[in-house]
Amino acid sequence: MLNERQETVLKLIVEEYVRTAEPVGSRSLSKFMDVSPATIRNEMSDLEDLGFLEKTHTSSGRIPSEKGYRYYIETIIKNAGEDNESFDEFEDLFENKDLAREDLIKEAIDLLSQVTNCTAIALGPNAFNSRVKKIQMVPLTTNMALIMVITNLGHVESKQIKIPDEMEITELVKVIDLLNELLYDTPISQVSEKLHYEIQQHHVKELLKYRETIVESFIEAFSKFAQTRYYLTGQSNMLYQPEFNDIQKLREFINTIENNEIFKLVETNADGVSVKIGTENMVTSMQECTVVSANYETDDGEKGTISVVGPTRMEYRKVIPLIRYIVKHLSRLYGEEK
Repeated sequence: MLNERQETVLKLIVEEYVRTAEPVGSRSLSKFMDVSPATIRNEMSDLEDLGFLEKTHTSSGRIPSEKGYRYYIETIIKNAGEDNESFDEFEDLFENKDLAREDLIKEAIDLLSQVTNCTAIALGPNAFNSRVKKIQMVPLTTNMALIMVITNLGHVESKQIKIPDEMEITELVKVIDLLNELLYDTPISQVSEKLHYEIQQHHVKELLKYRETIVESFIEAFSKFAQTRYYLTGQSNMLYQPEFNDIQKLREFINTIENNEIFKLVETNADGVSVKIGTENMVTSMQECTVVSANYETDDGEKGTISVVGPTRMEYRKVIPLIRYIVKHLSRLYGEEK
């Protein structure tokens, strides 16, 4: 635990860096604290030694580290309690009874992106949270088959595949049985990862042998589930963030969106608000970003997810309560429709 003055210094540095995107020096902080710049410099040095701050090469000032952001979120903000900030624009939106549910969600996500100046994502119920119930294969011709994936919620996705000339239909049936065994009750969002894991860890010969023709077809079919009900907006907001002045970083971010890898960042199974900072994100091109996610739930137990993707220099004090506010109202909205 940090002492009170250290927490004050860390809080001020985080919030000043969020505001200016410039490293923060002791002189900037002295106007907020009734202590000398020398005392502040000593505290900053101690915080750097403890791993809460980092020193840049271009300035004598400090910026928060991932550890510093985490402490700010989990201790400083949490202990201070949430500001009783009113979200008037959202209140008006959620009171609008004339909007269809899907349109309301899209408008809420558009507004979320605007007020946070970040990219916002909505994953609807069933998008990532359905689970595999059964995989079936229907022969169409001697060299074509239809693969069907059925979820616990009754949704079906199908994909035609070409059967390799050297493959007997009985062998294909064995592969389907094996996939049923491996993937039963697996969340759609985890199918691709689990397939690759099982192949690498357990050396499943049938899957290895026919990976290109069958496993990749499954992954493509599963990805359709993930894409059927999502809404993403505010990608252009990242163009104006100083962190993306580097054209290579910007190109990688755009590729992450175009390849749908951005959905790997979204935490769909966490309770409450999930905050993944920097290197906690599994997508390499997004390791200077933070992803804040929270789930909303329908009366049927289905879950949707709202997320904000932005630089680690994110306005956490605003984003986290806002995400929490939106999912609370979406859960209420779904409940009212039942």
